[in-house]
Amino acid sequence: MANVLLWARAIRVEQWTKNGVVLMAWFFSVADASQRAIARGWESFLMAVAMAGAFSFVSSAFYLLNDVSDYEADRLHPVKRFRPVAAGLVSRISAVRVALVLFAIGFLYPALVVIFLPSRTVAFATMLAYTVMQCLYTGFLKRVPYLDVATLAAGFVLRAIAGAAIISAYISPWLLVCTFTLSMFLAFCKRRAEMETAKASRAVLRHYHPRVLTALILLAGAASVGEYLAYTLTSKMGARFPFLWVTSLFVAAGVVRYLVLVGRRADVGRPERILLSDRPLWLVIVGYGLASVLVVLWG
Repeated sequence: MANVLLWARAIRVEQWTKNGVVLMAWFFSVADASQRAIARGWESFLMAVAMAGAFSFVSSAFYLLNDVSDYEADRLHPVKRFRPVAAGLVSRISAVRVALVLFAIGFLYPALVVIFLPSRTVAFATMLAYTVMQCLYTGFLKRVPYLDVATLAAGFVLRAIAGAAIISAYISPWLLVCTFTLSMFLAFCKRRAEMETAKASRAVLRHYHPRVLTALILLAGAASVGEYLAYTLTSKMGARFPFLWVTSLFVAAGVVRYLVLVGRRADVGRPERILLSDRPLWLVIVGYGLASVLVVLWG
């Protein structure tokens, strides 16, 4: 049991929540009259969940490879030095071996889908593109200021595209753009927190300017809200449900709350923990869900 918990920490199971983005296309297609046949029943939902699981295994493989790559730097970090690889609890060679196994498991599902449903090859291709991009990130992109954040944000867009492709659903370009800018917002906030707590442990942080970073945080946050509002007003879903724009209020509230946490120097360096532990953010998420259901029922 101790080994299981140790490896759960090493592969960062708690960060699998990020792969919920894969379910976005399914979520928005449920209420879309033109895609109702796609989202009907459990088949599409289970396929999307399985794709999210596949991305979880692949992303965990890259967490291990990044820990091996950043071994020396992580040992200087006030938090990352307690990670199993940096702390010496998991050997680097074992981490690489487990990463290869996780890659194999992660690619198994989309590969089987391609064999039995060739029309959904895009899902496999998207995961392959994600893997190549993450290899480039691990190799050198993480050392390039601002481009490192853009690469992480692009990874979430690819997740959303894969989630749509695996069930042959349509996803609005507005949602993809919003996913990108919201991911940029969270990543910039994370960089801001790292600059204040562990600048010496990440070389790329020396190339970030605090005022520029603050401006980009505000810009990305405002853009995310504006793009989501545009989606609710101009998309097919917006035309189908005239009050869909109400849900954008909760998106704006979530961004504002996160900015408050940044100002208070909360642990935004680990957004997955903030999202799971901050009560106001939970209220925003619940409010968004309830508002979405009411808008659909009213429509």
